[in-house]
Amino acid sequence: MKKFNKFVSVALASAMVLSMAGCGSDASQSGSSSDAFKIGGIGPTTGGAAAYGLAVQNAAQLAVDEINAAGGVNGYKFELNFQDDELDAEKSVNAYNTLKDWGAQIILGSVTSGCCIAVTDKTKEDNMFQLTPSGSAVACTQYDNNFRVCFSDPAQGAASAQYIGENGLASKVAIIYDSSDTYSTGIYESFVSGAASQSFEIVSEEAFTADSKTDFSVQLQKAQDAGADLIFLPIYYQEASLILTQANGMGYAPKFFGVDGMDGILTGVDNFDKSLAEGVMLLTPFAADATDDMTVKFVAAYQEKFGEIPNQFAADSYDAIYAIKAAIEKSGVKPSDSVSDICEGLKGAFVEISIDGLTGEGIVWDATGEPNKAPKAVIIENGAYKAM
Repeated sequence: MKKFNKFVSVALASAMVLSMAGCGSDASQSGSSSDAFKIGGIGPTTGGAAAYGLAVQNAAQLAVDEINAAGGVNGYKFELNFQDDELDAEKSVNAYNTLKDWGAQIILGSVTSGCCIAVTDKTKEDNMFQLTPSGSAVACTQYDNNFRVCFSDPAQGAASAQYIGENGLASKVAIIYDSSDTYSTGIYESFVSGAASQSFEIVSEEAFTADSKTDFSVQLQKAQDAGADLIFLPIYYQEASLILTQANGMGYAPKFFGVDGMDGILTGVDNFDKSLAEGVMLLTPFAADATDDMTVKFVAAYQEKFGEIPNQFAADSYDAIYAIKAAIEKSGVKPSDSVSDICEGLKGAFVEISIDGLTGEGIVWDATGEPNKAPKAVIIENGAYKAM
């Protein structure tokens, strides 16, 4: 595979200590001090997208605990208060207001694109630095105080087309996407553009909406009739699990290729036959079975603390906390500084730092808030993600 961008991966610090703070609970605010940087996290920790939000919350807390155990950043500790937005933009804004009342100085989130976009308007008004680990829509970094760790939607779509084409994964490709969702349509559009320069042919492009996301028989039948040997799914894992189940029921067995929204299909869907996910491929910057020391230590620590293998949302969140640490070290801002002064310091520092993280080596950012790193792909084998 040609590198889509520069590859990227953050040094693990010392051993874990403290237990994870509850979502918006008193525990997340205990020990609050004016000598600590207050990071407010926002994402869905309940509901259908909880697999994303919990991964971000857990990994962020893990990183915060490690940093604090190692002496903090420039002598100051981190405090994390994570609020549940239930995958609802209005509730995400409410969560932001709750965090402001708590005294948040930096926002980690929101986890999902629609919620993140809603919060960007508020952080812009307050000139508060906002770093989303996983909000991939273009508008998630629409203001100069907004940065991200994950790939943008256009980057995911173009990189997926490139990976499929350059690795000869298919000759005929069908696409099933959510035309009512900004995330899905953004990736779909950039995939189609990127496919124009690849050797495979797009033979079917079928949409669904939020009001019609339980029966995919029509979309699957059109893909099968067109002879598609691979279906590209720029969608979330809940709908993907239904598509896999229904394709199996009709005896249709193409390859399936998804992006970061697919991450969670092994853990986030009740009553789903996980054997149907065997062979599913995902574009991702993180593979939990990688053998480098950083990944091995992170996976072991995460699994010990939370009882499961971390996904790429966890990896992006972990890298986000260490990126904030690096930017604070670079800028020299202090907890006693105003929210606006901290924001200005971090904005300037982010375009100068380079970190080695779980999601790649030498991650750098430009002034638009976009990271520069290269994608990897994983395949589900024996119920686990394996690097391709």
